[in-house]
Amino acid sequence: MTSFASHLLAWFDRHGRHDLPWQHPRDAYRVWLSEIMLQQTQVVTVIPYFQRFVTQLPTLRDLAAADEDTVLALWSGLGYYRRARFLHRAAQACVEKHAGELPRDFDALAALPGIGRSTAGAILAQAYGLKFPILDGNVKRVLTRYHGIAGHPGEREVEKQLWQRADAHTPAERTADYTQAIMDLGATVCVRTRPACAMCPMHSDCVAYRDNLTAQLPTPKPGKAIPTRSTTMLILRDIDGRVLLQRRGEQGVWSGLWSLPEADDTDEAWRKAQRHARIDDAQPLTSFVHVFSHYRLQIQPLLFDGATAVHAIADNADLRWYPISELLMLGLPAPVRSLLMALPEPTAL
Repeated sequence: MTSFASHLLAWFDRHGRHDLPWQHPRDAYRVWLSEIMLQQTQVVTVIPYFQRFVTQLPTLRDLAAADEDTVLALWSGLGYYRRARFLHRAAQACVEKHAGELPRDFDALAALPGIGRSTAGAILAQAYGLKFPILDGNVKRVLTRYHGIAGHPGEREVEKQLWQRADAHTPAERTADYTQAIMDLGATVCVRTRPACAMCPMHSDCVAYRDNLTAQLPTPKPGKAIPTRSTTMLILRDIDGRVLLQRRGEQGVWSGLWSLPEADDTDEAWRKAQRHARIDDAQPLTSFVHVFSHYRLQIQPLLFDGATAVHAIADNADLRWYPISELLMLGLPAPVRSLLMALPEPTAL
């Protein structure tokens, strides 16, 4: 075992996280689910989602048998909904091809939707104790600083170096604990800004600490200006308090989720609203901005109260009048869910 691994494991035994819900039991399904949820999301955010998810879908077969709306409803609020769709498809593939289990073969595991090299390694290391390295964002940050590797970690040559280092440090013994330990170190000590170097078991050999480069490493990705787009969301509410929802297409953000009909501006919003229902008036609600990773979306909600549904909607599988009280049963984008749950009381007719 390398000195890096032995020092890290000694630190983990005293200071690591040993009570995360996916560690008890630490089976392949729970490890896999946690790894997918933790992509671009912090542990403190993931824990309640994970617990709710495994309560309703406790096994891989349960996930495979669930309908997509159930899966997306459980995921709603975590964002990056493609992760949930890939999770669902991978579970179905496991039932069809792998007897309802996540395969222990690396290539078969990595071939499943949404499971890349690092996630496959994490599952095999943590669930089965097999020697496979991982390279998530926390591990990249630890290794970049420890070895003083310059260049954005997303660049091919830099990532290649990091994989080599990750593989060299991963021990054949206590692989599950080591994998958790290096993630914990990056998440709690070697954090993005103001790392707690004095508490780090590696600081005496860390190049970034030695050369005062912790603020410069990892090298940031070259910045790009984030554009702002705008949309008008139509909130058609009928006399029974139901709201018209529309399933989004398979392309773009929130793909496949139930959301609100949208228009480019108020005039188009009126035209769309009149196609869906008979309406009398509209009330602009407070606009707000939702930030995605690659752009900002300025949202102007427009409330049409007392709308009367037209019968044609019943013939469209992607349109649905839905009681607000039952929205938790659907996969909705988080800002849309918040918007609908905060609607003013219906205007008296």
